Amino acid sequence: MPGMDAAQSFAELREHEAALPKMLYAVDARVGPDSPVTAVAVLQRLATAAVDAGGGHVLDASHVVFPNGAITLVLILAESHLSIHTWPEERLIAIDLFSCGAIDGRAVLDGLIGALALTEVTTREVRRGLPPE
Repeated sequence: MPGMDAAQSFAELREHEAALPKMLYAVDARVGPDSPVTAVAVLQRLATAAVDAGGGHVLDASHVVFPNGAITLVLILAESHLSIHTWPEERLIAIDLFSCGAIDGRAVLDGLIGALALTEVTTREVRRGLPPE
């Protein structure tokens, strides 16, 4: 299974972070005219750099490019996942970062928002998980 060896190397990190807060960061934005979101390789490189800047670790990546040029990109992180969905016909983008542990979600998002030249940005932060037993 892809990413299994990488995931194993972060087993200790995941065990340590299991008790830390889990957050979902949801971003909706408009794609600016100079945004590089139409090239999946560039999008993946910029998303990976943003995760790195936030202290995260990319284990694997997958993407689909649809006939209309829309892209769905998912980065599987040691700290959970980052997904990016684009709608070129509407100049829209949705970014979801689910984070467990020490990754700096705001740094990841700030890096992506800047690198992707996004405008009309709305961000929601939702604490996830259940209270300790």
